[in-house]
Amino acid sequence: MRLIRVLPAVTLTVSLAGCGGTAAGSAVLELPSPSATQAVTPVPAAAPDPEARIPADPAKLAVALQKTTAALRKGIDEWTKGGQEQPPPDVVLLALHQQRVYRAMARSTSLAQGVVRRLPKPLAAEARDNATAVGKLLAMAHPITAAQRKKIRLSEPQPAKRLRGYLLQADRRFGVDWEVLAAIMLVETRFGRVRSASSTGAQGPMQFMPGTWRQYGMGGDVHDARDAVLAAANYLKATGAPRDYRRAVFAYNHDTRYVDAVLAHARQIKRDPRSFYAYYNWQVFVLSAKGDVRLTGP
Repeated sequence: MRLIRVLPAVTLTVSLAGCGGTAAGSAVLELPSPSATQAVTPVPAAAPDPEARIPADPAKLAVALQKTTAALRKGIDEWTKGGQEQPPPDVVLLALHQQRVYRAMARSTSLAQGVVRRLPKPLAAEARDNATAVGKLLAMAHPITAAQRKKIRLSEPQPAKRLRGYLLQADRRFGVDWEVLAAIMLVETRFGRVRSASSTGAQGPMQFMPGTWRQYGMGGDVHDARDAVLAAANYLKATGAPRDYRRAVFAYNHDTRYVDAVLAHARQIKRDPRSFYAYYNWQVFVLSAKGDVRLTGP
């Protein structure tokens, strides 16, 4: 279907192949099951600074993650129950901090294991899936130069509720779980924040290759979010969903790490639908020779 040229959405920066393309690799982050006896109590958290230091100590990071998650969920509840279309600043900041925590965990198995052991069971399952997903996508990433970064076209995504409506419409029409479609959109373009075509010519918020779009795009516009989501559902249905999501997502991008990451994020959205709104506020990161570079957000 599509081939990502820069996978900033997932903080990668890689040429992924999806919707009929191919990619490479395999990396697994093995995390332990949580220990209820080591759970810590969440504390209310103020919105952190975008560059706030991420603790390297597992106990401190577990506390920070609980505080951030609790505050983020509360903020999402208030946002989605109100009439405000755009996310409040505190939700944006909390989601960014959550994302940075998971990036840190994804880079260190020992840190991730230490954090997960200290979390209550529900949050431990979420942390395990998020750290594993981010880790697998980072394993597919390659650093890019400053000149390459300047060529990446970015924009604000459409409102979250509108995108969720498109995802639900595709779910009803094709029987493909909207959570899986949302996870693909997250990984591919951070819900449309990345506007650039891939290095192989994939286009749009769901990153379709031209030939695949002609076959599954149903006459729509590859750059239109609604049309792209419907086409992605059409493609996934044709390649095995909902009976076999692993097969269908692998057809979208021929890399088991990609499949694992997408399904882990989808699993978390199923576990707690508020995660869709948290992921919506995750920002675009790419890798440089010196480390992470954030391209969007506060």
